[in-house]
Amino acid sequence: MGKHYRPPGKKKEGNAARYITRSQAVKHLQVNLPVFRKLCILKGVFPREPKKKVKGNHHTYYHLKDIAFLHHEPLLETFRETRVYEKKIKKAKAKKNEERAKRLEKSKPNYKLDRLIRERYPKFLDAIRDLDDCLTMVHLFAALPALEREKIEVRRVHNCRRLSHEWQAYISRSHKLRKVFVSVKGIYYQAEVQGQKVTWLTPHALQQVLSEDIDYNVMLTYLEFNETLLAFVNCHLYHSINVKYPPILDSRLEALAADLYALSRWFAASSRALVDPQASSVSGTEQGQSQHKETSAEESELRLAQLQQQLPSNEPGALMHLVEDVAGEDEEDEDTKECKKLFKNMKFFLSREVPRESLLFVIPAFGGMVSWEGDGAPYDENDEDITHQIVDRPSQTRRILSRDYVQPQWVFDSVNARIILPTEDYLVGRIPPPHLSPFVDNDAEGYVPDYAETIKRLQAAAKNQVLPLPGVGEEDMEDPQSLLAEGVIDRAEANEAAERKRKMTAHQMLYNEEIEKELRSSTSIQTTSVEKMEVGEEPLPDLQQVVEDTTSMSKVMMSRKKRGLLEAITKGKQRKKDQINLLKERKRKVEEGQKSN
Repeated sequence: MGKHYRPPGKKKEGNAARYITRSQAVKHLQVNLPVFRKLCILKGVFPREPKKKVKGNHHTYYHLKDIAFLHHEPLLETFRETRVYEKKIKKAKAKKNEERAKRLEKSKPNYKLDRLIRERYPKFLDAIRDLDDCLTMVHLFAALPALEREKIEVRRVHNCRRLSHEWQAYISRSHKLRKVFVSVKGIYYQAEVQGQKVTWLTPHALQQVLSEDIDYNVMLTYLEFNETLLAFVNCHLYHSINVKYPPILDSRLEALAADLYALSRWFAASSRALVDPQASSVSGTEQGQSQHKETSAEESELRLAQLQQQLPSNEPGALMHLVEDVAGEDEEDEDTKECKKLFKNMKFFLSREVPRESLLFVIPAFGGMVSWEGDGAPYDENDEDITHQIVDRPSQTRRILSRDYVQPQWVFDSVNARIILPTEDYLVGRIPPPHLSPFVDNDAEGYVPDYAETIKRLQAAAKNQVLPLPGVGEEDMEDPQSLLAEGVIDRAEANEAAERKRKMTAHQMLYNEEIEKELRSSTSIQTTSVEKMEVGEEPLPDLQQVVEDTTSMSKVMMSRKKRGLLEAITKGKQRKKDQINLLKERKRKVEEGQKSN
């Protein structure tokens, strides 16, 4: 009997025992292929690539333990029951029994994915790390049109829009946004939530064209899981800043598509209820009274009316200003404090042609107040306190001198640079500078754009920092003692060289004088004079010129770093000397004016 011979009925070994094809898995679970795909997506089971494919390269393989994991899933039985009900509904509709079809539709089993969320993400940080694709998909479906033939319902689109606005409202409220980049695909955002960087992509506010080569059933299954995950994350984040979830929004603002502004009002009202003890006591009594009511609709209306009374509607600043005195605000990091003060004391107004939702998200995230052109806006265009008006048109006919008319790119570039950039290059009608990506490391790529160098200089000027010279590295700027030592050594060497040259010149003069005396004693006066004219006397060299020649020679022999250092020292001395002379001149003029008076 051979070593690897296996008689029929014996146990399998190796890859044949560890992996199973998709067809075998579907047959083992007794479900059809769409249900199997949906179950794998919800449970996080993905195909494997075995080293040796026993059944051939044209099969998809799954690990046997994953299939056993799916076999014990309670959702599997729910999907089987749902399939039975769908068959009954289809049969009732074929027999034109609409009453039975409606009754079966109401009694069809439902399921929730809350248990799967807790199972796949035991810690909250695990959910934050896996939030990039979730946010991208939710923002994508929030911008898609509802199509019945692709099973994209209006309810799903509205739910995605609500979840995305809740996430943006939290990021804007807590000032966690860090980077923004506008590309052809859409707008990239990056936020930092509990130490984890979350990056997502939102499509532009344009008419979306649905492609026909996409399986929307698979995408809707992913969306179903991502909606539940994002709802869990939003609920946890809202409770972390002591804000009730889900928020109750103003129906008038929702009808005007001002959801982000309505959420900011909800944050402000909730924070005010926490800060004001009287408001909190009133809310406690009203909540106690509302518990005796039977329907949740009446409770929501009562809570909304209470919050609307707490929030004054005649003060735009109070509407947009988010109260800061809530729990957890004292533990802000340096980045959050810096982002919070970027657009502080600035009021923006958005024209109708700019991307309103993006700017309504970005500007409050960095401490600014914003309004727009339309109903439901906190203040109108004629407000005298507006400092910047965002315009994206070739020309602006009506202008107010107290404000700057800039393009939307100025906001995004200022956010990425963390400083208020000059507005001259972003004015209406001008071609703005290149929009640089904050996700690219220019030093690692080996190419630094010119505008990036300009932004670095502006950042250094804003922070009162001194940039290194071209010949001096940053490590040398951090160690001033080494720079001082190198400067002292170079100056001492130059002085020694000048002293040696002066001594050699003196010896040469003495030697010439001795020769002249000998010639004068041996020959006549005329011959001596002729020889003196032929030979000539070497004049005494200027010591200042000698020092300058030696310095220039030493500059040539220096390295680029030392030469840049020497030039910086020389310029500094000359600048100081000029300032002293200027002060002396001013003092002299003042004294002359006093004497004349």
